[in-house]
Amino acid sequence: MAVRLELHVAGRIEDYALIGDMQTAALVCRDGTVDWLCLPRFDSHAIFAGLLGTEEHGFWRLGPAHASDAPPPTAARRSYRGDSLILESEWDTPRGTVRVIDFMPPRDGAPQLIRIVEGVSGRVPMRSALRMRFSYGRVVPWVHKHEGRTVAVAGPDSVWFDAEAETYGKSLTTYSDFTVAPGERIAFTISWEPSHKEPPALPEPELSLEATEEFWREWVEHCTYHGPYREAVIRSLITLKALTYAPTGGIVAAPTTSLPEDIGGVRNWDYRYTWLRDAAITLSSLLRTGYREEARAWREWLLRAVAGDPENLQIMYGIAGERELGEAELDWLPGYESSAPVRVGNGAAHQLQLDVYGEVTEALHLAHMTGLARNDYASLLQLKLIRYLEDHWDEPDEGIWEVRGPRRHFVHSKVMAWVAVDRTIKLIESGDADGPLERWRELRDDIHRDVCEKGYDKERNTFTQSYGSRELDASLLLIPQMGFLPPDDKRVIGTIEAIQRELSTEDGFILRYPTQGDDEGVDGLPGDEGAFLACSFWMADDLAMIGRVDEARKLFEKLLSLRNDLGLLAEEWDPRLQRQVGNFPQAFSHVPLIDTALRLTASGAYGG
Repeated sequence: MAVRLELHVAGRIEDYALIGDMQTAALVCRDGTVDWLCLPRFDSHAIFAGLLGTEEHGFWRLGPAHASDAPPPTAARRSYRGDSLILESEWDTPRGTVRVIDFMPPRDGAPQLIRIVEGVSGRVPMRSALRMRFSYGRVVPWVHKHEGRTVAVAGPDSVWFDAEAETYGKSLTTYSDFTVAPGERIAFTISWEPSHKEPPALPEPELSLEATEEFWREWVEHCTYHGPYREAVIRSLITLKALTYAPTGGIVAAPTTSLPEDIGGVRNWDYRYTWLRDAAITLSSLLRTGYREEARAWREWLLRAVAGDPENLQIMYGIAGERELGEAELDWLPGYESSAPVRVGNGAAHQLQLDVYGEVTEALHLAHMTGLARNDYASLLQLKLIRYLEDHWDEPDEGIWEVRGPRRHFVHSKVMAWVAVDRTIKLIESGDADGPLERWRELRDDIHRDVCEKGYDKERNTFTQSYGSRELDASLLLIPQMGFLPPDDKRVIGTIEAIQRELSTEDGFILRYPTQGDDEGVDGLPGDEGAFLACSFWMADDLAMIGRVDEARKLFEKLLSLRNDLGLLAEEWDPRLQRQVGNFPQAFSHVPLIDTALRLTASGAYGG
């Protein structure tokens, strides 16, 4: 039977599974194709970039052989093995059933992606097709044999392919055709190594599988949450762990770049960096579910990244604390579903976002309150942040959503500046730091008064996106959660209800702010975007806080239903297309999922 794999096209965003080794990650489609993998780090160049282009830009498919005029068959079933990041996909074919086990072992030497084919029933013809393209699909490597192993080399990179089946080359692709019988297991591994070094050690797939399963089993045992949403919380925690760069403790916002917020549009950004905001809220979720070591590692990363220079605090850094994240466009890639441009780097790194000072201070405060071992420099950093805010809190900024339009006096930014001062006052009051207590109490009062006078619309009984604006913004939902005002304050309730009226989709999910369609609105960009999942979780939190717990639970469970079959969420949900959009999986979606589950569990607001 003639077989081919070139009919594969990138799947829907929710069609992908995540596997990773806490230093990089791969996305595996339902048909067994790895369409995205950067080596050796999250932010390295991709060797499989088919997700943002075509099969010409790199992919690795492993699955049942199929007719040349048909697309690859999709798996009938797939799941993670227990509470792990080991993916198991099963195909039912006319000749029998086959399983593929995909995983990346926690790194001990060269990074590896291991794929084990296991026969379940019958005798199933299989094919592996491996097309490596370095530099995001632009560079065709030199592929040759070295002591019985296949190696692809280009510039500083080499990728080694070890297969327990015969391989051959054709059309700049490495193939393997074989048949698997019941109980038979055939493994394939790729390993990365700098091209000037000796070859990586031969893989041991079965031992690596056992070690990977044991790693995740032991890690999950530390979770202190045992409520009704445990399955969703555990999967979100595993995802956050997978987005952590183990050598430094930095946490990427997502392992992908340029998955669009608007299919076919230009809202395509590189999320393979550590946003202080995202990482700070991730730290809070980890602390509240028992993961103190990850929290400690992130705090150490923060102190190294900032390096005594809070006056030049960036909103994001590289995963090792790099400051230069220059933005560029890859014009040889057509983009996911023709969503161009494809961007690497992020030009928002040097924006002024005053809310970041609040998120970082809140994270340090929570670490202190939960008994994380004291770090004197962390307290010193907190004091330096407030001294900076004293002189700059009343300036306009780009805000939480990184608008590329003009700076404004965003209400959320001012609220988070208040949070930074408030938490630092509490640190001083606890006796663990020294500072001008009375002066900063006055500063806290000044910021609070300023927001309530200039950021509140009395006629509509709602806070607004920015001073002088009538627009709303979902970040206002954080006002009660941050303690700026109590949940029963009429201004808080009015704001929640206004956002429900004006920023809700028909399904009840929440938009970040109004966009202007084809015109450039507050964010300076054309096009629309989907409902922002984090904001929708915030709405569920607020509803619970103001006593509307049944409504909160229903919204939360509706949000859980948006997860893909593996429990993963992108950044947004497109209500028109009824599909996930944005980079995937997204820390900024999984963190509020955990937070809302904790809140609803504490309130008893759950079904069953």
